[in-house]
Amino acid sequence: MKTKILLADDEKDIVEFLQYSLVQNGFKVIIAYDGEEALEKISLKPDLIILDVMMPKMNGYEVCERIRKMDEFKHTPIIFLTAKGSETDEVYGLNIGANDFIQKPISPKKLIARVNSNLRNKETSPIELSSSQEIVIGPLVINKEKYTVMLKGKQIVLPKKEFEILAYLASNPGKVFLRDRILNDIWGKEVFVVERTIDVHVRKIREKLGSNADLIETIKGVGYRFKDDA
Repeated sequence: MKTKILLADDEKDIVEFLQYSLVQNGFKVIIAYDGEEALEKISLKPDLIILDVMMPKMNGYEVCERIRKMDEFKHTPIIFLTAKGSETDEVYGLNIGANDFIQKPISPKKLIARVNSNLRNKETSPIELSSSQEIVIGPLVINKEKYTVMLKGKQIVLPKKEFEILAYLASNPGKVFLRDRILNDIWGKEVFVVERTIDVHVRKIREKLGSNADLIETIKGVGYRFKDDA
């Protein structure tokens, strides 16, 4: 069965151009020309989603946020297409659940490489490959199979990348991880993400851990580690 990709962009010439490249590389493409249509066609269960940021009716950020609230698509790779190249836009998109950004104008070879990379990351996530499906450290219970986090008996909700970073660090308490090691293991070597992205994600995780935020320790100028005496 062919891998299905939902492609949402309001510029028909770009859609036709990208659709041709994807089909030539063996993918089945589902087309949407605005944000609302993209949400309607999510029912066709795509394996990966490509969203233009600036779309009529509902922009790509809004579509991404809504998709991430659907249990069935919490871990489906989402790639943003954007004419915006600022770090602020990229960090915002990653914080709401995107996996990757591709800046316009788009190279077909680069698009296919990014699509394949994100699909591989979905299949071989370092979190999924870990032998233990549940981590219990102090008041924290992380279930890597169900992607759930319980803190003092109450569930806290984390976007995919925040969850993966938390589970990754908690799987190796006491071990210091360099930022670039976290980037490579969580995002993959073929996806370009700035190191500052790690700091933003960790800050968000700490906010949700509340009074237990110190479970994640910062090693200044190096990276992060999960406390081994929790």
